[in-house]
Amino acid sequence: MKIIRVGVDLAKNVFQVHGVDRCEKVVWRKKLGRAEWLAALLEKIEPGCEIGMEACGGAYHWARQLQKRGFTVKLIAPQFVKPYVKSNKNDANDAEAICEAMSRPNMRFVSIKSVEQQDLQAIHRIRAE
Repeated sequence: MKIIRVGVDLAKNVFQVHGVDRCEKVVWRKKLGRAEWLAALLEKIEPGCEIGMEACGGAYHWARQLQKRGFTVKLIAPQFVKPYVKSNKNDANDAEAICEAMSRPNMRFVSIKSVEQQDLQAIHRIRAE
């Protein structure tokens, strides 16, 4: 039951995770609080597992934290995840869709930005307004 891929839907206080094994069988589906999700993730999966999230400001922070711990992190633009949502939009379905989108061979991923790159992007956005 080795988890090879995990999709994470980030929210303000509750994160939804969806993990699959080598046979694409769902082996982990859980709702976790912001304070506990990283510890639960670290005890459930091994380094080398791919973790995917929708690209947003908070996702860059979590991606950097996970990379420090040896995980492969992939960020996906929200418009590329949307086609994989199977039914009504909710956190569990979004996490499943992220996990599914990660498995696609032609999926385009967003590079993980450093804190300095995020700061510079924020400055450019402020100037554009």
